[in-house]
Amino acid sequence: MDSAGLILLTGATGYVGGRLLAALEQRGRAVRCLARRPEFLRPRVGPRTEVVAGDVLDPAALAAAMQGVAAAYYLVHSMGSKLAFEEEDRAAASLFGAAARAAAVGRIIYLGGLGRGDALSSHLSSRQEVGRLLRDSGVPTVELRASIILGSGSLSFEMVRALCERLPFMITPRWTRVLAQPIAVEDVIEYLLEAERIPAVSRVYEIGGADRVSYLDLMREYAAQRGLRRLIVPVPVLTPRHSSYWLGLVTPLYARIGRKLIDSVRNETVVVDPAARHDFTVQPRGFREAIRRALGNEDREFAATRWSDALSSQGRPRSWGGVAFGSRRVDSRTRRVECPPAQAFRPIQRIGGATGWYSADLLWRVRGWLDLLAGGAGLRRGRRDPVQLAPGDTVDFWRVEAVEPDRLLRLVAEMKLPGRAWLQFELDRDGTGSLIRQTAIFDPVGILGRLYWYSLYPLHQFVFAGMLRGIARAAMNGAPRRGRRAQ
Repeated sequence: MDSAGLILLTGATGYVGGRLLAALEQRGRAVRCLARRPEFLRPRVGPRTEVVAGDVLDPAALAAAMQGVAAAYYLVHSMGSKLAFEEEDRAAASLFGAAARAAAVGRIIYLGGLGRGDALSSHLSSRQEVGRLLRDSGVPTVELRASIILGSGSLSFEMVRALCERLPFMITPRWTRVLAQPIAVEDVIEYLLEAERIPAVSRVYEIGGADRVSYLDLMREYAAQRGLRRLIVPVPVLTPRHSSYWLGLVTPLYARIGRKLIDSVRNETVVVDPAARHDFTVQPRGFREAIRRALGNEDREFAATRWSDALSSQGRPRSWGGVAFGSRRVDSRTRRVECPPAQAFRPIQRIGGATGWYSADLLWRVRGWLDLLAGGAGLRRGRRDPVQLAPGDTVDFWRVEAVEPDRLLRLVAEMKLPGRAWLQFELDRDGTGSLIRQTAIFDPVGILGRLYWYSLYPLHQFVFAGMLRGIARAAMNGAPRRGRRAQ
């Protein structure tokens, strides 16, 4: 366990800050988080982490938060502010530096933006001005300047994902061809962690991944890894304002954020000073691996999601359908049965094969025939055993991905689909009975995948609702419904 001093972390609810908090906690560090809405953060932190209310624009809150702190991470900026974000960032940095100096904080660690020259965007200029103000406070400040950060959930990655997933045809303005040096979020976290251990002197480090590429290269690589065919046509001009409105229509970005982002990427953001490679042990990944890890990490996090807690941390779990999680579409519904989980799980573990799917068996058979016509397995594979299931077993045109007795069954589809699909069942004890949650998950590939999901959504509502009712009925009867084997 690392026994170094107390860490102050700002921006813990943000994309990078949240990951840094998890990494610090894994290393056994004592962390104090300054948050404007501490009630949102407290349920997500470990037992050694203290959460205090405050704002970087509040001198009194900063003075209290700095007490006893060895190092302070400054991971806030006002990119989404409706006001003049430069003024807010300038005031916040000055107050933060003054409070750190008054409390004799050992060092400040700041994550800024990469870029050089006199024609920097207002956003990049402001980010670099914040670094200068923190250094001018007299507290040793390590400023890490990064280019595009790649990771599932990052602003740039979500923009690339949305463009590639939603647009089979793209016109790409000049800014998509400007060189950058994207860096994986895991590497950013490692740099931030090591920045606390290098000599305590004020210094700017430029950090980037192993490759110099453009947003256009990122889009092509994302499309290739997702198996998407995209027609990309460069155009000579498209102003940041018009581009931001375009992004607002087809991506999760709203126009104000999109305009500031595009205004920044018109500048080259590549590493010129190699000092970070000498003073840090981090060996940054290339952009292809960063995208591959982002997609893989997302799959693991998604698979681990407890759907009973996904939308609400309190109260009775609800049924909901058609909800988007990243690129995925989810239909989840619950039903309570007055029997213990062991009994409620029996019909679930017998699903498919000779037992059938508890509802609309004719529709399941039709889907199997269509799958056979498309070159798939159809329903003919059945099951290895009518009762027992193990990871890797086939269940008609599904395969068991995970099974936990009396608690969970997750099936991954092996039918022909314009995407990937899972069917998951979870069981929780609910007083004297059990709560069954049935979740259908679809990860569409491109426009065809989305058309498939939405065109079949009314039919899925009927099939999935009937299946859960049939499972609940079989659970209450104490045995699965016996039916004709679906062929």
